[in-house]
Amino acid sequence: MTVSAEAYLAVVRETVDRVAIGQRAAVGEAADLIAEALAADGVVHAFGTGHSEALAMEIAGRAGGLVPTNRIALRDLVLYGGEPAGILGPKLERDPAVAHRLYELAPVRPSDVFVLASNSGVNGAMVEFAALVKERGHRLVAITSVAHSARMTSRHPSGRKLADFADVLLDNGSPYGDATLPLPGGGAVGAVSSITAALLAQQIVAEVVARMIAAGRTPPVYLSANITGGDAHNDALEARYAGRIRRGS
Repeated sequence: MTVSAEAYLAVVRETVDRVAIGQRAAVGEAADLIAEALAADGVVHAFGTGHSEALAMEIAGRAGGLVPTNRIALRDLVLYGGEPAGILGPKLERDPAVAHRLYELAPVRPSDVFVLASNSGVNGAMVEFAALVKERGHRLVAITSVAHSARMTSRHPSGRKLADFADVLLDNGSPYGDATLPLPGGGAVGAVSSITAALLAQQIVAEVVARMIAAGRTPPVYLSANITGGDAHNDALEARYAGRIRRGS
């Protein structure tokens, strides 16, 4: 396969179409869970590590997105937990103990729902967090690469993976290793998981909003802070969820 912008675009188009069609039912199921939680005054907590944090950013705190959303991140250990910044690093996501501290630091209520994203679905912190979420009685939407996860050995002591805990599982359609264009000397370029995860996140939000409108409810949706009236609109909506959503990290 040729390595070029055009070749990558062709792969992206094919992958996006495949994910959009193949995950249509799961998107609807995820929207049902989230709409139900919001109707019960719940909040959506989104958590991802590494590049999967981009998925959490698509869910929580962006223009056109739902206001009752909170992003959980590894740096919460520093920002809210008082840990030294030196604790952060590329291997922190492999430590299962991290999950308990993150959950304790998050402003969680019983009615809340979780969206967890991990391309591999095998790192200790994510798997333990998923187990904890289910142990505490929350509904869980998981977004992962089924192809990649299937070829990995879990890094969690239980041997389980993120997908094992999901009430709804969405496949981001990325291949093993994520990158899609093979190089002559080995390796590949052109990762797709961030693109397809963002697609799934936005499709879920659109379906949640559709359900709220059908139920006669006004969806609490952000305006861009960079348009006239955006700040006032957003501040008024955020006030309804004071202490339950974080926007400083």
